[in-house]
Amino acid sequence: MRVNGPNCFIILVWVSVWTSRPPHRVAPTMKKHHFPAPEISFILPKASTAAFVLLPISLIAVIFLVVQPDESWLQSLVPGGCEPRRSDLADPAAAAPLEPELRIFVGILTKPETYERRHLLRNAYALQPSVSINARVDVRFVLCNLTKEEQRVLVALEILRYDDIVILDCAENLNDGKTFTYFSSMPKLFNGTGGGKPPYDYVLKADDDSYIRVDALAQTLKEMPRDDLYMGFYIPCKNISDPDGWMTGMAYALSWDLDVVLAYWLRDGNRGKNRVDVNPRMYDIYYDNGPCYSRPFIPDTIVVHRLKDNPRWAATLAYFNVTQGLKPSKLYHIH
Repeated sequence: MRVNGPNCFIILVWVSVWTSRPPHRVAPTMKKHHFPAPEISFILPKASTAAFVLLPISLIAVIFLVVQPDESWLQSLVPGGCEPRRSDLADPAAAAPLEPELRIFVGILTKPETYERRHLLRNAYALQPSVSINARVDVRFVLCNLTKEEQRVLVALEILRYDDIVILDCAENLNDGKTFTYFSSMPKLFNGTGGGKPPYDYVLKADDDSYIRVDALAQTLKEMPRDDLYMGFYIPCKNISDPDGWMTGMAYALSWDLDVVLAYWLRDGNRGKNRVDVNPRMYDIYYDNGPCYSRPFIPDTIVVHRLKDNPRWAATLAYFNVTQGLKPSKLYHIH
């Protein structure tokens, strides 16, 4: 029978009191004697007997007064308690996390000394809405070798605090092989970590002046082929059939099987047949005399690029309502 709430507590009290009574003793046979009439007085039990009875009752009273508001704690002390334990009701299979249907690695290429930019990016990505599909998206900052003592200390602090930095064995550069080193290092870093499967379905390279809307990226890649994929913003503009074209460096994705291949090898090696140009959803922020892919913001953006300074970052984050969760407070005044 299942017993709930205060009734269960009353049963516990009754059992405790009953089991606390001294054992029944059989009175020995006594001979009759005649004594003078006794004076009237209170007959008190021996101190040891009183303590034996009153001590458990007092203890139970204290428990009832102090602990009773959280009576589940008391019930849990009783083997097989009055309520089934929550852990007994949980289905282990239901509690196990779902295997992600999509796994994306985003590597943001940056330099060791750009501490402020990494801090801004961490905040910007942390405040984005959760990915709306069953996907795992890992965002990491990619650096080359550290060359200064201050970098070794300050970057180590970041790793200890955030654990989101990858340091490649290369000399720091922007356009002299860092991207190739990044892609070619991925199998060495992650092969064997996917439990027999590729550790990621797609690998994305991005600049640190690009803002990626992670849910839009995941939703787009969900519909793409899982092999031989080369996706980004294609140059020259609106001419993906041009065999000498390539994806702009603001951000582009390769399927895992192509992660050691870059644009100019894709053409010569007859790879990357699944080329996807996401124009106009990847673009440079609009500015005067910009390239053909510089344009105003659009709602279904995947990437905004060329955010070279804080005013451009502020305009971008304001358009996508990143700070809309800010609550009124006496501690600050933001108008």
